[in-house]
Amino acid sequence: AIIAEIKDNYLDDQLLERTQNQVELKRQSVEAYGKKIGAQERQLGALSDQQQLKLEQAKIKIAQGQLMMQNDSINLRAAEIDYATARLRYDRMDSLYQRGLKSLTDLEARNLTMQQAKAKEISARNNWQNSKTEYQRLYLDLTTIRAEYDTYYSKVLAEQLSASTDQFDAESMVNKLQNQYSNYKARRGYHCITAPQDGYVTEAFVNGLGESVKAGQKIVSIMPSSYDLAVEVYIDPIDLPLMHIGEKVQVQFDGWPAIVFSGWPKASIGTFSGEIYAIDQYIGANGKYRLLLRPLANEENWPSALRVGAGARAMIILNDVPIWYELWRKINGFPPDFYQPKNVKNVDVASK
Repeated sequence: AIIAEIKDNYLDDQLLERTQNQVELKRQSVEAYGKKIGAQERQLGALSDQQQLKLEQAKIKIAQGQLMMQNDSINLRAAEIDYATARLRYDRMDSLYQRGLKSLTDLEARNLTMQQAKAKEISARNNWQNSKTEYQRLYLDLTTIRAEYDTYYSKVLAEQLSASTDQFDAESMVNKLQNQYSNYKARRGYHCITAPQDGYVTEAFVNGLGESVKAGQKIVSIMPSSYDLAVEVYIDPIDLPLMHIGEKVQVQFDGWPAIVFSGWPKASIGTFSGEIYAIDQYIGANGKYRLLLRPLANEENWPSALRVGAGARAMIILNDVPIWYELWRKINGFPPDFYQPKNVKNVDVASK
């Protein structure tokens, strides 16, 4: 049988090709995100190296500024000592001038020397203050470099994490599209319905041309052309303990005349030998347990004209007892004796 699509999602003749193209594009997107993540990883490495270099340069400048500040401090101390010495000499010269031992010219020379020393002291103090301020600025620059590169690093890292998230989403979409492509491809293979095995069509549930069918809807019923004969019979729960795998059974089929002598299976005519090969573990909806029977080896074959669904009546052979005991049991309504056969075939009980 050939079926055709009627849903809009599957009407495209190039559905598989377009879906495969989407898969390839998404796969390329995954690769692009991978390259972007790799570039950002290298960028993070470069930022880290650059930050380390800048920090080393800043530390070197701080060390230089500290040495300069110490040098300016030494120069300031020397200028202070020179000024103190020049002032002391001026005071001595002034004392001698007051006594008339030194001339005014000598006093003015001493005063000029003192003023020059004072100017040098002020210049040295200014240089020391400048070097101290520069040292503090360089130390602040070190902190600024750390904060600045940490900001750059955090920004690139956030972009990398965002790209990783996009890559994961793209990979998830690739898997989803691949699954969808596989489903479309498998669905295309279901347009031609073939039987799971050779057989005969027994009933058509959908008749006519161009009929619509739903998922899971029955279309036809097929009977296999090659099968193993088996008989399905049901017994009451009270008789279940008497049933055993491998128990011999005489089967009478509908359409085959039979003369049955109860208790003498070999004397019966028109019955066929079989054996129990499966017993359901759970009771059926009809309140009985199901047994499956198959032909007994080395006995008369079952009729080749039998068809699936034919009626059958099974007579299970129990323990051999005297005639008087069987008559007495039936008159009193007693069940057959419980017994365990000596040789029971090791066959698993079938699950229903």
